[in-house]
Amino acid sequence: MELVLAIFIGLLYACGVYLVLRRSIIKVILGVFVLSNATNLIIFLAGGIRRSGKGFIPEGAETIDPALISDPLPQALILTAVVISLGISAYILALKFRYFEVTGTHDLDQLSKTDD
Repeated sequence: MELVLAIFIGLLYACGVYLVLRRSIIKVILGVFVLSNATNLIIFLAGGIRRSGKGFIPEGAETIDPALISDPLPQALILTAVVISLGISAYILALKFRYFEVTGTHDLDQLSKTDD
């Protein structure tokens, strides 16, 4: 399962980089969104995938195998990354709105006359 997710994350990074290198500002924004989702998945994969991992130690249990407990740190990091990416997304969309108001275009090739 980890191999399939690693390949999928690699494809997401490849698509994100491809979109960021495009000449349209909308494709650049979509590329940033894809890259942030790929980063969230790689943090999730770094935490390890366990089926039926318990999040809490049962009450009254004196000893428990650490392999049976899921690690909450990657989940907390992903939650933080989602909040940060939401803020960055709102900022990028506001910049795109203002960019289109000033230039009147979405294409980066048509920006030769913006120095006036």
